[in-house]
Amino acid sequence: MTAVPTQPTTTPPGRPDIVRPDAVRRKVDAWLKEGDGADAIALRAAPVWDSDPVIILGGVRLRVVACPTPLAARAALHDRAADEKLVLLTDLPDAVLGDGLLAHLSRQSVRSVNAWELVRQMFGGVRLDPSLPTDRRWLPAALADHAPVDGWPTPPGTILTRDHALRCLTAELLGIDRDQLDASGMLQWTIDAQAQQRFTDRVAADVADGITAYLRDVAGPIAEPVMAAVRAGHGVDVIPIGLLAEVLWPTPAGGTAGRPAGAAASGPAGVEVAVARTRLEPRFGALRMTPVQAAALHDAADAWVARALDSDDDMVRQQGLRLVRRAEAIAADIELTSQLAASSLLPAGVTWRLRAFAAAVHAALPPPGAPAAGTVTRAGLNRAEAAFKRLTEHRAADQGRRTTAHMALRLLRWLSRPAGQPPRTLYAALQRQVTVDGWVDRARLDVFAGDVDPEVAEAYQALHRAVDARRARHDEQFAGLLAEATRADAEPGRMLRVEDVLDRVVAPILDAGRQALLLVMDGMGVAAATELAESLTRDGSWIELTQAGGPRAGVLAALPTVTAASRCSLLSGQLAVGDRQTEQSAFEGRFTGGRLLHKNSLRAGAGAAIDPEVRAAIDDPAVPVVAAVVNTIDDSLGYGEPGSTVWGQDTVPAVRDLLAVARHRVVVIVSDHGHVVDRGPEAVTLPGGDGQNNRWRPVTSSTTDSTADSSGDSASDRLGDGETVVTGRRVLLGGGTVVLPWREELRYGPRKAGYHGGAAPAEAVIPLLMFTAGNEESVPDWQPAPVASPDWWREPVSSTAQPGTGGGGGGRSGTGGRRAGKGGQSAKPVQTEQLFDVPADPQQPTAAAPPVAAPADADRALIDRLLASERYAQRRNPRTPLDDDRVAALLRVLLAGNGRAGLETLAAQAGVPAHRIQGTVTALRRLLQVEGYPVLTIDADGQTVVLDRPLLVEQFDLGESS
Repeated sequence: MTAVPTQPTTTPPGRPDIVRPDAVRRKVDAWLKEGDGADAIALRAAPVWDSDPVIILGGVRLRVVACPTPLAARAALHDRAADEKLVLLTDLPDAVLGDGLLAHLSRQSVRSVNAWELVRQMFGGVRLDPSLPTDRRWLPAALADHAPVDGWPTPPGTILTRDHALRCLTAELLGIDRDQLDASGMLQWTIDAQAQQRFTDRVAADVADGITAYLRDVAGPIAEPVMAAVRAGHGVDVIPIGLLAEVLWPTPAGGTAGRPAGAAASGPAGVEVAVARTRLEPRFGALRMTPVQAAALHDAADAWVARALDSDDDMVRQQGLRLVRRAEAIAADIELTSQLAASSLLPAGVTWRLRAFAAAVHAALPPPGAPAAGTVTRAGLNRAEAAFKRLTEHRAADQGRRTTAHMALRLLRWLSRPAGQPPRTLYAALQRQVTVDGWVDRARLDVFAGDVDPEVAEAYQALHRAVDARRARHDEQFAGLLAEATRADAEPGRMLRVEDVLDRVVAPILDAGRQALLLVMDGMGVAAATELAESLTRDGSWIELTQAGGPRAGVLAALPTVTAASRCSLLSGQLAVGDRQTEQSAFEGRFTGGRLLHKNSLRAGAGAAIDPEVRAAIDDPAVPVVAAVVNTIDDSLGYGEPGSTVWGQDTVPAVRDLLAVARHRVVVIVSDHGHVVDRGPEAVTLPGGDGQNNRWRPVTSSTTDSTADSSGDSASDRLGDGETVVTGRRVLLGGGTVVLPWREELRYGPRKAGYHGGAAPAEAVIPLLMFTAGNEESVPDWQPAPVASPDWWREPVSSTAQPGTGGGGGGRSGTGGRRAGKGGQSAKPVQTEQLFDVPADPQQPTAAAPPVAAPADADRALIDRLLASERYAQRRNPRTPLDDDRVAALLRVLLAGNGRAGLETLAAQAGVPAHRIQGTVTALRRLLQVEGYPVLTIDADGQTVVLDRPLLVEQFDLGESS
């Protein structure tokens, strides 16, 4: 009898695949649940089975047998044990097997293994989305092979989507959360070497290809290079290589989508980069990264490392640092180190950028001995400005090294200013130290401290020499004027002397009904005072006051500039020499009920920052003035670091603590003298000292006799270079006549960290600061101070800057301490100016910033139209109006700067007191912000004001084409 076939006799196209064990298990499990009573099932598959021949499902023992021929199938059926069921794997059609054999099988046919049906079952029996890639046979097999023990998570709806299936599979194979399949999550995965090893060990090539394709869709361009590096065994280097990508694949001119334009490497540098890329290729297998992939990889790696370095978790920060160091090691391996200046994150990039800045500084300076020594060309300065800007854009730059570079740039700007004419009076020389040269000294101290890199150090040394050359001329001019004025004993005029401070500064505070706190910062020079003032006013809790709201004033110390003479004169209110007891008696005799506190009185017991008696005196309204001597700076001159310390509330805690309990008092901060720092190998020790006084010495009888000659020639013959003889009533030691050095590198005694006593303005000019906590009208005629820093301190030097304004005078006068009154100096010693008057001479420094250059006609016309516009009039707030002149001044500064200006520059050039500029800018923003449009904004640095001129024109309908 011939059996009638129940299934098609044709073989399905193509050979069946080798069936995976999980697929067999799932198919057989479904068969057992049917309960058809058959003892065997035949599955259409390649007759290959390398797994355990016996499987147990639901307590049923099943034997899997590969059957390449009908005979093999018959043998399996014949040998079946009574307690087993059979699973036959065969690629034969039903017609070949025959009806007799099929009669023993489930459904009397060879059943197909529908991979997607199994997938459907694995995800909870949901329907399949038509978008699933049914033509990709790797996916259902992979889902079957790598299903987690708890099974695949069911989709949120009733349909299994392609994304859900692939996301589940990818997350399982990578060992990360399904929600982290993005650029950041992939980079996080690359730091887990074990997870990468598990992936490469368990995932077949076709599955890895499919996973990469899916990740390319969900994670973007970085997916391909990340997966290529992992499969090549270099996945742990993905982030370090990403950090190098901005160097290896520089942004081409014209930029790419979402990235700024820049110049791609060319010439020898371009060849070096191209060769380095070639050396890197084996780390990505056969993949050659495209610029788009490289840009995406860099952005993601850069963001990942930035987050790590900013983390509060120390382990995460250390991991970020390790990857940064690894990036530099890879750069060395592929010989790319010399190009790391292009990196904005790697520490090596700081080194190269700093060296480029140093080279620009060095190139801007004239060679030693050149006729233009001490000056800087505009072109050279511009190159240094650009190099410094690039240095500041590096996010890993050490703050200390960046600050030193900024100080170097400031000095370069100062050197670019015309030297101007020398001052004609001692007062003008003194004010030059306060408004200009003290800031030079502050920057010079940082540059003197230098840098660890030899190339940078060499440039800083050359800069320091150039600065010293000009400052030495200024010091010589000051010393000559000091010797002349001291000998003539002229009336001080507008010049404030140390013995006048109590009568002319402190007494008016008390006369106005206010209490005062006088802080005597022993040894503080102008440079240190600029730092301290910034520290006190930074948070706005204290407002600095100056006479009539003008520039800061300086005070002339007694001579020689030592504590016994100058501090005693300060606290006595008259020229005097003495110790603490002398100061105490004189001060408390001058102010009834006043208190003078020296170092020992300021010390408190355990747990207290302020001694209770000191606090009680400050709180007592019956104590009109409390004076405290703070020795922190002077003590550092012994064996501390006065040159590298930033003097502020953190480094002088006594000031912080005293001001914290004295907010009801007007605070006056002054010193008794300044100081110069030790110059190391440049220092010169001269004979003639007594072994104790480093910066002054008595004169010999022959020298004293020779000074009687008004020409001073004989005295000059006996003085060394850099010394001057000073004689007069204000010379309180040495019998009224002493030799004082004006060169900072000279000393007579043992080496220390710093010295004082001489005639250099850094020693002889005393800073004077006044502060109030809120009441701007605390003291009659004293008003909120303007920005104190000179223009070159804040901004790149403008081409409109005028000689002598903020840059300081200079030029060799041909006169020194030995020829006072000659060589073009005014022979008239009397200074007739009034105290605190602003100098009228245009060649003298009148303020920290130059006058604003006349605006262009278009800018002036635009401002006029704005102030006359109807919308402007409507927007003016009658309760807190900004004066039209103030609005015009602010806009002039912004328009002159192409729509940008720093807050301090804006305040200085628009005539706004320093502490009011934030509020003024806020008021201007509200005035110009029509319907919320940002006409005026603050840049991301928090310090730069930005004006959108086209938007201003549009919002106020000013009729100007943008």
